[in-house]
Amino acid sequence: MEYTVQHLGKLAGVSTRTLRYYDEIELLTPARINSSGYRIYGQHEVDRLQQILFYRELGVPLDQIKDIMTSPSYDGTNALRNHRDQLLDKRRQLDQLIANVEQTIASKEGRMTMTDQQKFEGFKQKLIDDNEAKYGKEIREKYGDASINQSNQKVKNMTQEQHDEVTRLAQEVADTLAEAFKQGDPGSDLAQKAADLHKQWLCFYWTTYSKEAHAGLADMYVADERFKAYYDVNQPGTAEFLRDAIHIYTGGH
Repeated sequence: MEYTVQHLGKLAGVSTRTLRYYDEIELLTPARINSSGYRIYGQHEVDRLQQILFYRELGVPLDQIKDIMTSPSYDGTNALRNHRDQLLDKRRQLDQLIANVEQTIASKEGRMTMTDQQKFEGFKQKLIDDNEAKYGKEIREKYGDASINQSNQKVKNMTQEQHDEVTRLAQEVADTLAEAFKQGDPGSDLAQKAADLHKQWLCFYWTTYSKEAHAGLADMYVADERFKAYYDVNQPGTAEFLRDAIHIYTGGH
């Protein structure tokens, strides 16, 4: 079956403007243009749009979707399996949060008692699951299953005070790093303060700390595009600057 841009947009629940933009960036081009100048989409394009929307639902940027789907090694069936697994992970996360809300309601209504620890279990499990989905393969290969499992357990056992402190530290790391980056010297007092704050932040997640592991993590911040994009979001070059500051802090260079 064939569809015009309006019909396909209505079928998929997206705007015609979105479909035209996908055509402009060569992410989803129509099968043909008819004699009246209308874009016409066939079954191949319908299936491709479904894949694109799956990726979008999982938060993948359009440029990455294009790279994935235009790769010679791209396999649509395997991609669907990956979509299924990631969506199941999201469902488990939502189920945990829903259960947490229901327990909290029951506690408020006096039908059960709920410890402070239980109140935040769903959020902490979501944090663990999100990290596993994004970086699990790489960090498990680098540090081993035992270390990552211990780290995840440490997160689960965090008190609310510890959670508040690690959240505050993360912001302080970001603010101090941004100011140090303006100075341009990873060996400056401010840059070294950022590296020390980063160590303090890590120690909330790591069961043991070592300078070698800290320096290795800093290297991964630059080598892995996802980490690099996170630190470079406001100022390109920040990931490299943090790596250099940590290398100096740990005595690696």
